[in-house]
Amino acid sequence: MNERYRPLAATATVFVALFVAGGLLYDNFFSTLVLGDILADNAFVIVAAIGTTFVIISGGIDLSIGSMIGFVGVVIANLDAAGWHPLVSAGMTLAFGAAFGALQGLVVDFCEIQPFIVTLAGLFLLRGACFMINLDSTPIRHPFVEAFAAASVPLPGGGFLASSAIVMFVALAAAIVVAHFTAFGADIYAIGGDRTSAALMGVPMRRTVVGAYAVGGLYSALGGVIYAFYTSSGYPLAGTGAELSAIASVVLGGTMLTGGVGLVAGTLIGGMILGLIATLINFNGSLNGAWIMVSSGALLFVFIVLQRTLIAPSRLRIGG
Repeated sequence: MNERYRPLAATATVFVALFVAGGLLYDNFFSTLVLGDILADNAFVIVAAIGTTFVIISGGIDLSIGSMIGFVGVVIANLDAAGWHPLVSAGMTLAFGAAFGALQGLVVDFCEIQPFIVTLAGLFLLRGACFMINLDSTPIRHPFVEAFAAASVPLPGGGFLASSAIVMFVALAAAIVVAHFTAFGADIYAIGGDRTSAALMGVPMRRTVVGAYAVGGLYSALGGVIYAFYTSSGYPLAGTGAELSAIASVVLGGTMLTGGVGLVAGTLIGGMILGLIATLINFNGSLNGAWIMVSSGALLFVFIVLQRTLIAPSRLRIGG
């Protein structure tokens, strides 16, 4: 197998093994209904994680994801109460997400500040803005949002593909094209692989870093739009901890936190693994929600160790 696909193959193998184990342990687990529910419930996190993949491949990190999700939902809900159409609100928040991400990237590159600190500041800023706008959950009553939440595509076996999952797949396809078939995507991999060499090769460093964070902000905002439309509400605490789930999805998908290695498609499977773990524990019924975090953390730890011992020594360049 081509070395660039080995992390993706490992992630897919883990997902299939967990899914098969669930089918052997529980009745009615082998169904498109379960698969569709996993995709629908985790679509907003996976979308945000797809954008985070660009940031991590470039060698950065983004902790503002969850706050962006909550902020977008609160803004859309309050603009809905003011008579705005949700699509107009969504378009405005997507533009804001891209601009906010670009600003974070500019501060990281221009001021040479660790992205952890910059995006942590973004996390506090956006979450505080949520509470300044509204302290309570606000419903979104527009008929379009109701139609979006109810829309789905039937799957064989009685399952369905929810509208949120459809948007997620469209966003994934766009991200794959950008990451693996454009010069911008190649530049991101080059910077994450070896920043000094990328500069010597003439890669536009600042533009690429700012662009990576802009993509991350755009996809985080899109995750917020999906969450707001899916739940038909905006809540200041929505998305709390989603940044950790998104980063975990990226790592489980085979992307290295050191940058330069990873495939966007792997993030989808990584997010589905987290959703599958939660589904398995819910099917069990005798375990509380704490086991979801414990199991996810243990699996993430194993993946990080495997990356360090098997992938890092060879420093594979998994680019376009």
